[in-house]
Amino acid sequence: MTSVAQTLAVGTVLLHDSSASPRADALLLLGHALNRGRDWIVAHGDATPSREEAQAFERLSTQRSEGVPVAYLLGSAGFYGREFFVNESVLVPRPETEHLVAEAIAFIGKRSSRVLDVGTGSGVIACTIAAETQTTVHATDISPAAIGVAKKNAQRLGVADRCKFLAGDLTEPVRNERYDVVVANLPYIPTAEIPSKPDPIAYEPREALDGGPDGLNLYRRLLNQLPAFLTPNSMLLLEAAPPTIRRLRDLMRHSLPHFTIAVCNDYAGLARYVRAKRPDGPLGSAPQ
Repeated sequence: MTSVAQTLAVGTVLLHDSSASPRADALLLLGHALNRGRDWIVAHGDATPSREEAQAFERLSTQRSEGVPVAYLLGSAGFYGREFFVNESVLVPRPETEHLVAEAIAFIGKRSSRVLDVGTGSGVIACTIAAETQTTVHATDISPAAIGVAKKNAQRLGVADRCKFLAGDLTEPVRNERYDVVVANLPYIPTAEIPSKPDPIAYEPREALDGGPDGLNLYRRLLNQLPAFLTPNSMLLLEAAPPTIRRLRDLMRHSLPHFTIAVCNDYAGLARYVRAKRPDGPLGSAPQ
Protein backbone atom coordinates (compact mmCIF):
# COMPACT_ATOMS: atom_id res chain seq x y z
CA MET A 1 0.00 0.00 0.00
CA THR A 2 1.14 3.54 -0.73
CA SER A 3 1.90 5.79 2.24
CA VAL A 4 0.68 9.36 2.76
CA ALA A 5 4.15 10.69 1.88
CA GLN A 6 4.29 8.62 -1.31
CA THR A 7 0.78 9.66 -2.28
CA LEU A 8 1.71 13.31 -1.79
CA ALA A 9 4.85 12.86 -3.91
CA VAL A 10 2.89 11.29 -6.76
CA GLY A 11 0.37 14.13 -6.67
CA THR A 12 3.09 16.74 -6.65
CA VAL A 13 4.65 15.23 -9.78
CA LEU A 14 1.25 15.10 -11.50
CA LEU A 15 0.71 18.80 -10.85
CA HIS A 16 4.21 19.88 -11.80
CA ASP A 17 3.33 21.19 -15.25
CA SER A 18 -0.07 22.68 -14.39
CA SER A 19 0.52 24.54 -11.14
CA ALA A 20 2.89 27.25 -9.98
CA SER A 21 2.89 25.60 -6.54
CA PRO A 22 2.43 21.85 -7.16
CA ARG A 23 3.36 20.62 -3.67
CA ALA A 24 1.21 23.22 -1.92
CA ASP A 25 -1.73 22.32 -4.14
CA ALA A 26 -1.14 18.61 -3.57
CA LEU A 27 -1.06 19.17 0.19
CA LEU A 28 -4.38 21.00 0.09
CA LEU A 29 -6.03 18.37 -2.07
CA LEU A 30 -4.67 15.48 -0.02
CA GLY A 31 -5.81 17.16 3.16
CA HIS A 32 -9.27 17.49 1.65
CA ALA A 33 -9.34 13.82 0.61
CA LEU A 34 -8.14 12.67 4.04
CA ASN A 35 -10.10 15.27 5.99
CA ARG A 36 -6.84 16.16 7.73
CA GLY A 37 -4.79 19.30 8.17
CA ARG A 38 -1.39 20.04 6.65
CA ASP A 39 0.46 19.48 9.92
CA TRP A 40 -1.03 16.00 10.30
CA ILE A 41 0.01 15.04 6.77
CA VAL A 42 3.57 16.22 7.32
CA ALA A 43 3.81 14.43 10.67
CA HIS A 44 2.20 11.16 9.51
CA GLY A 45 3.92 10.50 6.20
CA ASP A 46 4.10 6.78 6.97
CA ALA A 47 0.34 6.44 7.46
CA THR A 48 -1.66 4.60 4.80
CA PRO A 49 -4.66 6.25 3.10
CA SER A 50 -7.70 4.07 2.54
CA ARG A 51 -8.53 3.03 -1.00
CA GLU A 52 -11.40 5.52 -1.10
CA GLU A 53 -9.15 8.33 0.15
CA ALA A 54 -6.46 7.53 -2.41
CA GLN A 55 -9.02 7.46 -5.21
CA ALA A 56 -10.52 10.77 -4.07
CA PHE A 57 -7.08 12.37 -4.08
CA GLU A 58 -6.35 10.98 -7.54
CA ARG A 59 -9.60 12.45 -8.89
CA LEU A 60 -8.87 15.85 -7.35
CA SER A 61 -5.28 15.86 -8.60
CA THR A 62 -6.37 14.94 -12.12
CA GLN A 63 -8.92 17.77 -12.17
CA ARG A 64 -6.31 20.20 -10.89
CA SER A 65 -3.85 19.04 -13.55
CA GLU A 66 -6.50 19.93 -16.14
CA GLY A 67 -6.62 23.49 -14.77
CA VAL A 68 -9.61 23.44 -12.39
CA PRO A 69 -8.90 25.99 -9.63
CA VAL A 70 -8.03 24.53 -6.23
CA ALA A 71 -10.76 26.61 -4.60
CA TYR A 72 -13.45 24.93 -6.71
CA LEU A 73 -12.10 21.50 -5.81
CA LEU A 74 -12.02 22.33 -2.10
CA GLY A 75 -15.27 24.29 -2.15
CA SER A 76 -13.65 27.14 -0.23
CA ALA A 77 -11.11 29.95 -0.47
CA GLY A 78 -9.35 32.12 2.07
CA PHE A 79 -9.86 35.88 2.12
CA TYR A 80 -8.87 38.44 4.74
CA GLY A 81 -8.23 35.72 7.32
CA ARG A 82 -11.54 33.89 6.82
CA GLU A 83 -12.71 30.91 4.79
CA PHE A 84 -15.48 31.44 2.25
CA PHE A 85 -17.62 28.97 0.36
CA VAL A 86 -17.08 29.17 -3.41
CA ASN A 87 -18.24 27.22 -6.43
CA GLU A 88 -18.24 27.55 -10.21
CA SER A 89 -20.89 30.30 -10.05
CA VAL A 90 -18.45 32.86 -8.64
CA LEU A 91 -14.91 34.10 -9.08
CA VAL A 92 -12.21 32.75 -6.81
CA PRO A 93 -11.36 35.60 -4.37
CA ARG A 94 -8.00 37.26 -5.07
CA PRO A 95 -5.63 38.53 -2.38
CA GLU A 96 -5.39 41.85 -4.27
CA THR A 97 -9.02 42.60 -3.44
CA GLU A 98 -8.14 42.63 0.25
CA HIS A 99 -6.68 46.12 -0.31
CA LEU A 100 -10.12 47.49 -1.18
CA VAL A 101 -11.60 45.91 1.92
CA ALA A 102 -8.84 47.30 4.16
CA GLU A 103 -9.38 50.81 2.74
CA ALA A 104 -13.13 50.59 3.28
CA ILE A 105 -12.73 49.36 6.86
CA ALA A 106 -10.26 52.15 7.70
CA PHE A 107 -12.57 54.76 6.16
CA ILE A 108 -15.60 53.48 8.08
CA GLY A 109 -13.84 53.17 11.43
CA LYS A 110 -16.40 53.16 14.21
CA ARG A 111 -18.83 55.40 12.37
CA SER A 112 -22.26 54.31 11.26
CA SER A 113 -21.95 54.07 7.49
CA ARG A 114 -23.90 52.74 4.55
CA VAL A 115 -21.91 50.53 2.18
CA LEU A 116 -22.67 49.24 -1.32
CA ASP A 117 -20.77 46.35 -2.91
CA VAL A 118 -21.51 46.22 -6.65
CA GLY A 119 -20.92 42.87 -8.36
CA THR A 120 -20.55 41.03 -5.07
CA GLY A 121 -19.94 37.52 -6.46
CA SER A 122 -19.22 35.24 -3.50
CA GLY A 123 -19.83 38.14 -1.13
CA VAL A 124 -16.31 38.25 0.30
CA ILE A 125 -16.13 42.04 0.21
CA ALA A 126 -19.57 42.62 1.70
CA CYS A 127 -19.24 39.92 4.35
CA THR A 128 -15.74 40.96 5.41
CA ILE A 129 -16.67 44.63 5.77
CA ALA A 130 -19.72 43.65 7.81
CA ALA A 131 -17.62 41.32 9.98
CA GLU A 132 -14.92 43.93 10.62
CA THR A 133 -17.25 46.86 11.31
CA GLN A 134 -20.72 47.43 12.69
CA THR A 135 -22.06 48.78 9.43
CA THR A 136 -24.80 47.47 7.16
CA VAL A 137 -23.83 46.44 3.63
CA HIS A 138 -26.00 46.22 0.53
CA ALA A 139 -24.61 44.07 -2.27
CA THR A 140 -25.77 43.47 -5.84
CA ASP A 141 -24.98 40.96 -8.55
CA ILE A 142 -26.60 40.17 -11.88
CA SER A 143 -26.21 36.44 -11.20
CA PRO A 144 -28.87 34.86 -8.93
CA ALA A 145 -26.51 31.91 -8.42
CA ALA A 146 -23.80 34.26 -7.11
CA ILE A 147 -26.31 35.90 -4.79
CA GLY A 148 -27.07 32.45 -3.38
CA VAL A 149 -23.38 31.85 -2.67
CA ALA A 150 -23.02 35.28 -1.03
CA LYS A 151 -26.01 34.68 1.23
CA LYS A 152 -24.54 31.36 2.32
CA ASN A 153 -21.27 33.06 3.23
CA ALA A 154 -23.05 35.76 5.20
CA GLN A 155 -24.82 33.08 7.21
CA ARG A 156 -21.58 31.18 7.81
CA LEU A 157 -19.86 34.32 9.08
CA GLY A 158 -22.78 35.40 11.24
CA VAL A 159 -23.37 38.70 9.39
CA ALA A 160 -26.56 37.84 7.50
CA ASP A 161 -28.50 40.37 9.58
CA ARG A 162 -26.28 43.20 8.28
CA CYS A 163 -25.79 42.08 4.68
CA LYS A 164 -28.58 42.51 2.16
CA PHE A 165 -27.95 40.76 -1.16
CA LEU A 166 -29.96 41.81 -4.20
CA ALA A 167 -30.04 40.26 -7.68
CA GLY A 168 -29.95 42.78 -10.50
CA ASP A 169 -27.80 44.83 -12.86
CA LEU A 170 -25.26 47.11 -11.14
CA THR A 171 -27.15 49.71 -9.03
CA GLU A 172 -30.62 48.87 -10.37
CA PRO A 173 -31.69 46.93 -7.23
CA VAL A 174 -30.88 49.88 -4.92
CA ARG A 175 -32.54 52.77 -6.71
CA ASN A 176 -33.06 55.88 -4.54
CA GLU A 177 -30.52 54.72 -1.93
CA ARG A 178 -27.45 56.70 -0.82
CA TYR A 179 -24.11 55.30 0.36
CA ASP A 180 -21.00 56.48 2.19
CA VAL A 181 -18.80 53.78 0.69
CA VAL A 182 -19.14 52.06 -2.68
CA VAL A 183 -16.83 49.17 -3.57
CA ALA A 184 -16.81 47.33 -6.89
CA ASN A 185 -14.72 44.54 -8.36
CA LEU A 186 -16.48 44.22 -11.69
CA PRO A 187 -15.43 42.13 -14.73
CA TYR A 188 -12.37 43.90 -16.12
CA ILE A 189 -10.55 41.53 -18.46
CA PRO A 190 -10.70 42.70 -22.12
CA THR A 191 -12.73 40.17 -24.11
CA ALA A 192 -9.87 39.20 -26.40
CA GLU A 193 -7.59 38.54 -23.41
CA ILE A 194 -9.78 36.05 -21.54
CA PRO A 195 -7.64 32.90 -21.41
CA SER A 196 -8.64 29.45 -22.60
CA LYS A 197 -8.42 26.17 -20.72
CA PRO A 198 -6.33 24.77 -19.10
CA ASP A 199 -5.69 28.23 -17.61
CA PRO A 200 -7.58 28.19 -14.26
CA ILE A 201 -9.17 31.56 -15.04
CA ALA A 202 -11.02 29.96 -17.96
CA TYR A 203 -12.97 27.81 -15.49
CA GLU A 204 -14.44 30.86 -13.78
CA PRO A 205 -17.81 32.29 -14.96
CA ARG A 206 -17.29 34.32 -18.12
CA GLU A 207 -19.84 36.93 -17.05
CA ALA A 208 -17.61 37.64 -14.05
CA LEU A 209 -14.52 38.09 -16.24
CA ASP A 210 -15.52 39.79 -19.49
CA GLY A 211 -15.16 43.56 -19.29
CA GLY A 212 -15.77 44.21 -22.98
CA PRO A 213 -13.28 45.31 -25.66
CA ASP A 214 -11.09 47.37 -23.31
CA GLY A 215 -12.16 45.83 -20.00
CA LEU A 216 -14.05 48.91 -18.82
CA ASN A 217 -17.56 48.57 -20.26
CA LEU A 218 -19.25 47.86 -16.95
CA TYR A 219 -17.26 50.53 -15.14
CA ARG A 220 -18.40 53.15 -17.68
CA ARG A 221 -22.00 52.22 -16.99
CA LEU A 222 -21.46 52.18 -13.24
CA LEU A 223 -19.76 55.57 -13.19
CA ASN A 224 -22.65 57.09 -15.12
CA GLN A 225 -24.97 55.89 -12.36
CA LEU A 226 -22.91 56.46 -9.21
CA PRO A 227 -23.00 60.24 -8.61
CA ALA A 228 -26.65 60.00 -7.61
CA PHE A 229 -25.85 57.28 -5.04
CA LEU A 230 -23.00 58.95 -3.14
CA THR A 231 -23.36 60.93 0.10
CA PRO A 232 -21.41 64.20 0.61
CA ASN A 233 -18.48 62.56 2.46
CA SER A 234 -18.29 59.35 0.49
CA MET A 235 -15.55 57.11 -0.88
CA LEU A 236 -15.47 54.95 -4.01
CA LEU A 237 -13.10 52.00 -4.58
CA LEU A 238 -12.89 50.28 -7.97
CA GLU A 239 -10.57 47.36 -8.83
CA ALA A 240 -9.27 46.71 -12.35
CA ALA A 241 -6.35 45.21 -14.26
CA PRO A 242 -3.04 47.10 -14.08
CA PRO A 243 -2.99 47.84 -17.87
CA THR A 244 -6.43 49.50 -17.69
CA ILE A 245 -6.14 51.28 -14.36
CA ARG A 246 -5.06 54.66 -15.75
CA ARG A 247 -8.01 54.73 -18.14
CA LEU A 248 -10.32 53.87 -15.25
CA ARG A 249 -8.82 56.75 -13.27
CA ASP A 250 -9.55 59.13 -16.15
CA LEU A 251 -13.15 57.90 -16.36
CA MET A 252 -13.55 58.53 -12.63
CA ARG A 253 -12.13 62.04 -12.94
CA HIS A 254 -14.68 62.80 -15.64
CA SER A 255 -17.64 61.37 -13.71
CA LEU A 256 -16.59 62.69 -10.29
CA PRO A 257 -14.87 66.03 -10.97
CA HIS A 258 -15.10 67.19 -7.35
CA PHE A 259 -13.49 64.06 -5.92
CA THR A 260 -9.84 63.44 -5.12
CA ILE A 261 -8.72 60.49 -7.25
CA ALA A 262 -5.76 58.22 -6.48
CA VAL A 263 -4.36 55.09 -8.12
CA CYS A 264 -3.36 52.49 -5.52
CA ASN A 265 -1.05 49.47 -5.72
CA ASP A 266 -1.45 45.81 -4.76
CA TYR A 267 0.91 43.50 -2.86
CA ALA A 268 3.13 43.17 -5.93
CA GLY A 269 3.40 46.93 -6.37
CA LEU A 270 1.14 46.91 -9.43
CA ALA A 271 -1.55 49.54 -9.99
CA ARG A 272 -4.66 47.62 -8.96
CA TYR A 273 -7.48 49.93 -7.93
CA VAL A 274 -8.64 53.53 -7.92
CA ARG A 275 -9.85 55.40 -4.86
CA ALA A 276 -12.10 58.46 -5.08
CA LYS A 277 -12.96 60.66 -2.10
CA ARG A 278 -14.40 64.10 -1.68
CA PRO A 279 -11.66 66.56 -0.64
CA ASP A 280 -13.42 67.25 2.68
CA GLY A 281 -14.06 63.56 3.39
CA PRO A 282 -12.19 61.43 5.93
CA LEU A 283 -8.66 60.29 5.12
CA GLY A 284 -8.25 62.68 2.19
CA SER A 285 -5.24 62.16 -0.07
CA ALA A 286 -3.60 63.90 -2.97
CA PRO A 287 -4.42 62.78 -6.51
CA GLN A 288 -1.87 60.94 -8.61
